[in-house]
Amino acid sequence: MPDLDDHPARLIAADWHRYLVADRRMSVHTARAYVAGAHRLIAFLGGYRGEAVDAAVLAALSPGDLRAFLAKRRAEGIGNASAARELSAVRGFLAFAGAPTPRLKGPRVKRGVPRPVSPADAIGLVEDAGEQDVAWIGARDAAVLLLLYGSGLRVGEAMALTPAILPIGDAILVTGKRAKTRLVPVLAPVRAAIERYVALCPWPLARDAPLFRGAKGGPLSADLIRRVVRAARGRLGLSERTTPHALRHSFATHLLGRGADLRSLQELLGHASLSSTQVYTAVDAAHLLDVYRNAHPRA
Repeated sequence: MPDLDDHPARLIAADWHRYLVADRRMSVHTARAYVAGAHRLIAFLGGYRGEAVDAAVLAALSPGDLRAFLAKRRAEGIGNASAARELSAVRGFLAFAGAPTPRLKGPRVKRGVPRPVSPADAIGLVEDAGEQDVAWIGARDAAVLLLLYGSGLRVGEAMALTPAILPIGDAILVTGKRAKTRLVPVLAPVRAAIERYVALCPWPLARDAPLFRGAKGGPLSADLIRRVVRAARGRLGLSERTTPHALRHSFATHLLGRGADLRSLQELLGHASLSSTQVYTAVDAAHLLDVYRNAHPRA
């Protein structure tokens, strides 16, 4: 089998990586995962066909070739969700290479319904995370978690905020996926938490520097916030499903339960399509069913 480095298609994959990062504004991590799928396809085709893979080989790819590739990946132990992602990556790569994409139905993936955190548990989580020995670190953690629950930010979006948002009014401009910006509301408790953190933070907060800092003054990492939530939920006896992203789910679910329409929710969450937001209708229906079962005398 030709070595991967000998396949001309590898150069196409490198160009695709640059396109995903520079033009599609895809995160480096996601782009790397997509291109890894392209490399796996190239390596598979090299062995399957016994020749170096170039643009012509990609253009001649048949549904049978693609099915054989996915079968090999499944034999390596990947599940339906991973297989669907692999197929999506391969289709994107082939389209970039100018090759026709063989028609092939992907594996069915059951879409999980987000599990919201109750308002009481969300606030309890924020309060517990805020009780740190170092006051400014506790204030920082509480402010970040309130941004997730009170404004619906992704944890990465909170990490990307800069002091340019100060002083905070009723809303802030947030940069989300693919560098898209949106205006999100800032409730009074969220604003107060951020202001308390800013007042206590011992590090200078230049306008173009990260707003949230680590203990040594560097940018705060999303992994640290995940560890904070993991420790807090352990102390509070909350489910393992209680994660930073679950707080964002809760923001959406609680708004929907109080009458927010899907289009408004789509804008607040920064979803590219309404279908991404519609999953929350299932969350709300599940919540209503729980209320019915717990409260109705005939349930």
